[in-house]
Amino acid sequence: MKRRGGIRVWAVPAPGRVSALQIAGTLDDSTCRDVRDGVVAAALGGPRAVVAAVDGLTVPADSAWTVFASARWHVRTWPGVPILLACSDPARRAAIARSGITRHVALLPDVESAAAAAPAAPQVRRATVPVDAGSGALRGIRAPVTRCVSDWGFPALAVSVCTVATVLVENVLEHTTSRPTLILETQDGRVAVAVSDDDPATPTRREDPGAGTHTVSGLAIVTALSHAWGVIPTASGKTVWALLGPENRL
Repeated sequence: MKRRGGIRVWAVPAPGRVSALQIAGTLDDSTCRDVRDGVVAAALGGPRAVVAAVDGLTVPADSAWTVFASARWHVRTWPGVPILLACSDPARRAAIARSGITRHVALLPDVESAAAAAPAAPQVRRATVPVDAGSGALRGIRAPVTRCVSDWGFPALAVSVCTVATVLVENVLEHTTSRPTLILETQDGRVAVAVSDDDPATPTRREDPGAGTHTVSGLAIVTALSHAWGVIPTASGKTVWALLGPENRL
């Protein structure tokens, strides 16, 4: 069990590669972020779906339920894991529906029915690429990234994926004191690059008009080479991800 502020979050059994969380405590302005981070953390683990069981929550204002839509928004493109709610109380299900979040988050009576309602899992392959702490960190990731992407059948994307991975790792090394974690993932014909760190600051494009045209923001490169990219806040910092498809090969 993990206690996050005034909220308790713990895993409960669920079938079929579904991550189920029991969440208890008071859901309000002071705990919404803790709930969001707990759900997002479960989604980043790569399950078929995340089911949040909410019978143990005290919710003074119906608007607080929108935290689950916020969690879904953060992970909707990558890793693309659906989020569902399980609630056995019909009156509480009606309150959740009034909040409007059921347009984005499915609502079922229990964990088992929510797990059964989750869509079939796509075929996903995932690899963690070690990042050295020394000055050769950037050089050290290129060979394993190229090898991994080529082994997955995307050799034409290797240069683009290596470039994006290098930029995201370099941003962490240059702008934080964290040691980055680099993950590669493939599903549905695309390759995802995800880099996590322990700094909650949101990355931004830094471009100096006085530095000349040869100086380009790293995130501008990521934008140019990716189908989409984004930032997912986590309890310990953030994960910056980029999704690349056949149209992004160099």
